[in-house]
Amino acid sequence: MDFFKWFYPGMRVKRWVSMCILGLTLILLVALSAISDFSRTSVLLASFATALLFVGLFLVITAIKNMLRTFVRVLGPTKESDVVNIFFQRRQARQLERGPRVVVIGGGTGLSTLLKGIKNYTNNITAIVTVTDTGGSSGRLRNELDIIPPGDIRNCLVALADQEPLMSQLFQYRFEDGSGLKGHSFGNLFITALSKVTGDFDQAVKESSKILAIRGSVIPSTLEKVQLVAEFEDGTTAEGETNICDARKKIKRLRLKPLECSATRDAVEAIQNADLIIMGPGSLYTSVLPNLLIKEILSEILLSHAPKMYVANVMTQRGETEGYTLSDHINVLHAHTDRQVVDTCFVNQSLIPKPALERYIKDNAVPVVTDIKNLNQHNIEVVYGDLAKVGDYVRHDSDRLAKLIFDYYYAKGPQVETQIKA
Repeated sequence: MDFFKWFYPGMRVKRWVSMCILGLTLILLVALSAISDFSRTSVLLASFATALLFVGLFLVITAIKNMLRTFVRVLGPTKESDVVNIFFQRRQARQLERGPRVVVIGGGTGLSTLLKGIKNYTNNITAIVTVTDTGGSSGRLRNELDIIPPGDIRNCLVALADQEPLMSQLFQYRFEDGSGLKGHSFGNLFITALSKVTGDFDQAVKESSKILAIRGSVIPSTLEKVQLVAEFEDGTTAEGETNICDARKKIKRLRLKPLECSATRDAVEAIQNADLIIMGPGSLYTSVLPNLLIKEILSEILLSHAPKMYVANVMTQRGETEGYTLSDHINVLHAHTDRQVVDTCFVNQSLIPKPALERYIKDNAVPVVTDIKNLNQHNIEVVYGDLAKVGDYVRHDSDRLAKLIFDYYYAKGPQVETQIKA
């Protein structure tokens, strides 16, 4: 019988079972003694019985702890030997499974930054990622192998990873030498190779998700090879994300080529089932809007009763939003989509240190100004928070941003630590 396999040599179970039985026996003897004639025993015997009771409890607790450690070492995916921590992690994971269903829409560094914070509140995350990148490693792979650019998807996979840090570092590793490899990241090459093996880019992303053990899912907004086309204020046009940014002209209108591209089915279903929809942060024209220009995605967002949040960028962006205020960002969203696409906007209110500002001024980039008077006409609630994190670049702080979003989502008042203005 399989039951007796527990007692085979090397199972490391027999000793702990024996210890547990011994401890229970001591506890039982003390209990029987107490029931029979404990009142007539001497102080010495009572002390001895108490000592036996504590010895029995110690043996039982030690045996159970070591049996759990044995099971974890054999069955668990980690080398962690602290059973209490492992148990806590497993319980926390179960709580995250009951978290709200969150759909995050965007691309680039901004989206992955937000995902790092959100995964601490729920496992039910769907990142819908733009696939219009034409620069860097992704652009080269797109042009040379005729595939969907994997860069933004790779960043989101790593952001949601619940795997060993070494695996995440491997996916983000960028080759610095080699005429063909230089500039490519390992993750981009891995996803590309996997898409060729499976014959399906979507399947390659799903298999990569399993390898990194991500919390939630990462989904391309479309599986068609789309390009961005921008019409500028001066009447000229440019095609491709890189060319649009390099033109450094004010964009009048943005569209996709082909115009009638289809959204992935998983993206549509995720929006239909969402409890919360978040757009941004990220490049307005090249990360957020490309997803919203897909008609199926936009129509499902408008039909959804979930709160629709927009996370505004901390800084304006060279070649896209130079000189834009917050209301300019909202006006662009409305002009390309619908006035009901956003109902709440999250804005940074912390000051940016002067040295960081001076670095950005060289690129004609400044903090996004919250012109609240112009926003009043849009009937959008603005939530302020100290959201900036300053390093080599000015980014959102993942943890503070996620906390502010979920405090607002759950409470809309007492737990929101920052001022809310209509």
